[in-house]
Parts: sequence; C-alpha cells; structure tokens
Amino acid sequence: MSYSPQVQVAIARVRDQVAALHSELERYGLVVWTAGNVSERVPGADLFVIKPSGVAYDELDSSAMIVCTLDGEVVPGTPGSERRPSSDTAAHAYVYRNMPEVGGVVHTHSTYATAWAARGEPIPCVVTAMADEFGGAIPVGPFAIIGDDSIGRGIVGTLTGHRSRAVLMRNHGPFTIGRDARDAVKAAVMLEDVARTVHISRQLGAPTPIEPVAIDALFTRYQNVYGQAGPTQS
Repeated sequence: MSYSPQVQVAIARVRDQVAALHSELERYGLVVWTAGNVSERVPGADLFVIKPSGVAYDELDSSAMIVCTLDGEVVPGTPGSERRPSSDTAAHAYVYRNMPEVGGVVHTHSTYATAWAARGEPIPCVVTAMADEFGGAIPVGPFAIIGDDSIGRGIVGTLTGHRSRAVLMRNHGPFTIGRDARDAVKAAVMLEDVARTVHISRQLGAPTPIEPVAIDALFTRYQNVYGQAGPTQS
C-alpha cells in the first residue's frame, strides 16, 4: 500500500515518537518486563502506530514500531509488519475509531493504579493535582478479556462524556488517552502519582474530599491558564 510523501513523513515521525515514549514508561516505573504499550494516531491518515507484542523495551526502536489501520490490521509492506502487534491493538483501534479527538493511547500495569483497578474502586478526587489533570475521580471500566475490542468498548463507554483521561479497567489496569501519545503518557504518569498518594492518604484515615465547585475551578485554570502558550505542560 502506498501513501503520499506527506503521510510517509508523518508515519516516520510517529514511529520515532512512539518508540521514544516507551522508554518513558520504564523511566517512571509504570511497566515491568514487556507489559504495557503506547500508540499514536498518524495525522492525515486512518492509521496508528503501536509496539510489537512481547518485545523487550530495549529493543523498541523506531524500526520495531508497527503501522496499523483503524481496524487494527497491520499494514503490509511497512517496516515492522512481519511482527505481531501488541495484544491490545484491537482496543486501541476501537478507541481511535470511536473517539476522533483522541490522538494517543497508553496502557500500563503501574502498581498503584492497577491495585485500585483490582479493587474495582474509582480513585476519589482528594488532591488538587488530580482535579487539575483529570477534572474529578478516576472512573472504573468493566472487566474485559484481552485480545478483541472488548477493552476498547469499555474504555470508550466509560470515558465518553467524562473529563478524565484515565480509566481503571477492572481487574486489569489503567488506560489513558490524550491529544497525542506524549499527552497520554503524561496522563499515565500523573495517574500513578495520584493513585499512590491517595492510597497512602487512606492509610492515615479518610481523605478529605474537594468540593465539586473547587474541582471545576482547578480543572478550568489548569487546562486553560497554567503553563506557557499552547497545550498545558506540568
């Protein structure tokens, strides 16, 4: 399958970015062994890039990244197409097909967020950083078997109309979404941080909730005022 020069350039850029961002999952301690994945939509094409299944993180350079259609099918003849893509590919594809505003998806098994997922319990919004980043509690999605689009359906069903960019898939772990893959990785890092903080707080007693009106104000400020011109950065 051939693509325009502009799309080929976009594919190459996304492959580089997705490969580099997998190292951020390791850097922040969000994954072990070969678990977890990052994907990003290719601008100007109905494609996304994701890592191969079961490959060590130190082997995940740009040449290993796999280009897929929005149906989750590997594009033949592209670099990496001889490998099988991540076992979560169908879930990522379902998100991209049904949430056109999403440009990046991340899945980890980060310890504290996954512990909340194992309990099937939303993370309550009790710290300002959580209000800033997620606009409220982190919701829990349904239990779903890995391999088809069931997880994707759970992600979309849970996050559609919700301000949170993170969902705890029950008995599985967190998925985050973003404008692009970097934004989704940021959400995954922030999610693990607040999951740990709220867990520790509960060991000391019942955390004090933040009033909804204050959550709204914090979220609006952070999303629209904080940082320099352009998308918010922490």
